[in-house]
Amino acid sequence: MQYRRRTYRRWVQGKGMTTFPLSLKESDLLVSVDQDSLCPGLRKDALTLLMGLRNDLEQYIVRDPLFQSTLLPHRLLSGAPRIARLMAAAARRAGVGPMAAVAGAFAEVIGRELQRTAKDVIVENGGDIYLKTRHSITTGIFAGNSPLSGKVGLRLFPRPEGCGVCTSSATVGPSLSFGRTDAAIVISRSAALSDAAASTLGNLVHQEEDFIPVLEKVCSIRGVQGAVVILGDKLGVMGDVELVPM
Repeated sequence: MQYRRRTYRRWVQGKGMTTFPLSLKESDLLVSVDQDSLCPGLRKDALTLLMGLRNDLEQYIVRDPLFQSTLLPHRLLSGAPRIARLMAAAARRAGVGPMAAVAGAFAEVIGRELQRTAKDVIVENGGDIYLKTRHSITTGIFAGNSPLSGKVGLRLFPRPEGCGVCTSSATVGPSLSFGRTDAAIVISRSAALSDAAASTLGNLVHQEEDFIPVLEKVCSIRGVQGAVVILGDKLGVMGDVELVPM
């Protein structure tokens, strides 16, 4: 499958960035940092961080198996690790289960840790992106078999506080979606929140008539800055979003 080959990764362009893969079990991330910040220990530090996050989450799920299976906001047990708290808080705002935020949460935590030493960071995790850059970047939109796939992109201006750009789809990838979108994209300051809210957007859009009410609902979520939805040859957009031709 094209999704599994991650061919969409060529549509994330970071000027002056050095990129390396970060993989462990089911986790398959792509990390980019500015060339000046790349140091011999950075890749090892990133992998160690990923291992710790996975271990924390896996151990918590053993204690709280409903966390992994519920499709509704979930109340955590005491002593839940940082990654679980981030996922649960984002999912609560978006009205979905915490696993809807897992990819974005991993990208965000790793990105925020790396930006302690790197000036520019982009972490992509299965189409969900956390970034903090000093310059504008453009990311293409992969929307499966939609005629708009690869034809339009997002221009993202510098956000010193960091930014999450996450995508959900009913036609691309293995994620569960109750809607029919080829791409449902949300931008916010948190990749975990963007991931959860993109799931909400994707779940609720079944036809073009759903675009406006669902985009309004998603953009009313505290912290969401903008959203894009693609269904076949139709596109809807709302909020602080700049679309550009690719």
